[in-house]
Amino acid sequence: MTAAPELAEPGRTRIGWIGLGVMGAPMCGHLVRAGYGTAVHTRTRAKAEALLEAGARWAEDPAEVAANADVVFTMLGLPEDVREVVLGPSGVLGACRPGALLVDMTTSEPSLAVEIARRAEESGAHAVDAPVSGGDVGAREARLSIMVGGAEDAVAAVMPCLEALGRTIVRQGGPGAGQHAKLVNQTLIASTLIGVCEGLLYAHRAGLDLPTVLESVASGAAGSWQLSNLGPRIVAGDFAPGFFVEHLVKDLRIALDEAARMRLALPGLGLARQLYQALAAQGHARDGTQALQLALARLSGIDWPGAR
Repeated sequence: MTAAPELAEPGRTRIGWIGLGVMGAPMCGHLVRAGYGTAVHTRTRAKAEALLEAGARWAEDPAEVAANADVVFTMLGLPEDVREVVLGPSGVLGACRPGALLVDMTTSEPSLAVEIARRAEESGAHAVDAPVSGGDVGAREARLSIMVGGAEDAVAAVMPCLEALGRTIVRQGGPGAGQHAKLVNQTLIASTLIGVCEGLLYAHRAGLDLPTVLESVASGAAGSWQLSNLGPRIVAGDFAPGFFVEHLVKDLRIALDEAARMRLALPGLGLARQLYQALAAQGHARDGTQALQLALARLSGIDWPGAR
């Protein structure tokens, strides 16, 4: 019988964190500052230096992270990474203690989340899928929306940690439900950002002052997180990643695969995937998703600031 998960508590609960990219590093930092003893691992140790200086401990591999942790978080790039890190021969699940709690915050496949939860239960552990929305700003400011899937007791046990990372934390259902909710989120983002980019192209070609246009439309019915947060970056020609184009392409692939499995036609999502695939092929895979503006501007012969 699987031991009940213990309520996370700073100073007592030992945390393991794997994946210290644009999102993972600031998220892990919140837990370190909250007082959780934390072991970290990422492929490039240099990305962990600030956390190590703040009191985190380095682990040489995922198994070492898991061996002494009560809760292990993963924040990785691809479902393949999650499968290897969690279920692989030197992975988290094979090394974690009975009653441990695994929390995957990667945007991944719902079916993989279900598989991890099943395998965890067979091993006497617990698993929760908890992908996030809010971008790099939300990660730095602990204002993320966290979509959670998993058993009620497991979600309740890890809630103090999640509350250190975000403002809106909602259990969507059982294993995989958090990932399904995140794919809803990505479907909305992809189509909304097309509208933001096209609206700004229209304003540019019409000779309008773009910051002035943003001031008006962002406060009306067209307002959105994308418009308020990425609109100013687009206007400034700032295409640094808060969320990589290549990761959105991955998310849209997963969403379309799930839609096909459910016999669901989503033509807008299909168009969005084509546009972002084209953007990645033009050399912008590691830029932020707002770089879609560059691909759309090229279609109209517009030399947008920040283009290369």
